Amino acid sequence: MHELRVAVALFLLLTLLPGLARAWLGPTLTDRILVVQLFGTCGVAVLLLLGADREAAALRNVALVFAVLAAVTVIAFVRFAPREGER
Repeated sequence: MHELRVAVALFLLLTLLPGLARAWLGPTLTDRILVVQLFGTCGVAVLLLLGADREAAALRNVALVFAVLAAVTVIAFVRFAPREGER
């Protein structure tokens, strides 16, 4: 089971490469904030996989904090992002 969790964690980390390309090439702020959300989601998933593999409660707690911070980030973006007509 250890190898499967590590393989899934590596796959999740590899999915960040297209996200980096979108962050670099993304023409709008919305593209970039979605990439930040992708990083947060993948980070939480990897921490949960590693926390389950090592039975480490600390990694699960850090994943929970990252998930809460990701939600706050989206709320702040929606609140302060410029609207289509305001640019």
